[in-house]
Amino acid sequence: MIRYLALLALLAAPWVQAASAVHDDLPLKYLEQAPTESRNQPLVIFLHGYGSNEADLFGLHERLPATYTYLSARAPQTLEEGSYQWFHRKGQGAYDGVTEELASSAELIGQFVRGAVAKYHTQPDKVVLVGFSQGAVMAYEVGLRHPQSVRGIAALSGKILPLLAAQVNSSPELQRLGIFIGHGTDDRRLPYSDGVQAHRLLLEASLQPQFHAYPGLGHSISEAEIEDLKAWLQGLTP
Repeated sequence: MIRYLALLALLAAPWVQAASAVHDDLPLKYLEQAPTESRNQPLVIFLHGYGSNEADLFGLHERLPATYTYLSARAPQTLEEGSYQWFHRKGQGAYDGVTEELASSAELIGQFVRGAVAKYHTQPDKVVLVGFSQGAVMAYEVGLRHPQSVRGIAALSGKILPLLAAQVNSSPELQRLGIFIGHGTDDRRLPYSDGVQAHRLLLEASLQPQFHAYPGLGHSISEAEIEDLKAWLQGLTP
């Protein structure tokens, strides 16, 4: 799966910044952009894709609401220097992940969220997970299994994996979870059909996900998607 940094380089976007300091006081290493007063502010946590790192999505904060706190977490498994993953792929068929590793990474993200809520003096109902690709898979794993831990999840070019899909059902806790799904119609890594299926599954569970299709977009994030994400965040955590 391509790294989002490649998209930033191609666009030569104005929100690309010099490298920020990596923090290590929470269960996952991370980058931070916080307002002077973070108490009771929305907290957005970025989860990068396969083979990438915490710097990959971090620049998005320049295009999103300025008063929010933004953290970008590094996945726990090292592939090589500067390259990380949340889990190994299982098998050679339809994209799936090793069950134990999904659970382990989801637990780490949950611990990270709880630690961040305490550090930045906010509440779980102000936390939003924004994941791309493998990070979107993890956003689903955490948000749909533990909806009380976050206010919303944004799955960009992601997928609900089979085991989780079989376990999703309507519940009062899930009803309050805000969900944004964005997917390019020309995605060759995680096909557009994965986004459509996730949308359908969540509708069947009586949820109300906001679904956005991006014609001609591959496994990447577009300007239009960033604007849609910003509007959704502002509506979710006004």
